[in-house]
Amino acid sequence: VQLQASGGGLVQAGCSMRLSCATSGHPASYYYMSWFRQAPGKEREFVATINWRGSSTYYKDSVKGRFTISRSVASGTVYLQMNELKPEDTAVYYCAKYNERGDLFTVISYEKWGQGTLVTVSS
Repeated sequence: VQLQASGGGLVQAGCSMRLSCATSGHPASYYYMSWFRQAPGKEREFVATINWRGSSTYYKDSVKGRFTISRSVASGTVYLQMNELKPEDTAVYYCAKYNERGDLFTVISYEKWGQGTLVTVSS
């Protein structure tokens, strides 16, 4: 099982960006898939999560209404559409597979991680 995140880069505040997380293996074997981010000097934090059907999503409060998580059941790819980006969204973004136990919103509950993709938002 491997996760490959892509789509990061440099954008100006107010612009949009879409991240992708390609997954190997049978998509139905994934329960919740999530995006986390880690800003310089800070701990990794939860951003958004989605169940394998795409019928249940949760978001960090500060990104609600701006970010949308989605997934393709057929391909297993998970997306994070980020609109109205702010400088404080600057971070390395990671996709991760929930281990189906423990707190859905904490790092220790995830067993597989992508390599991360850097998002830089300039003011």
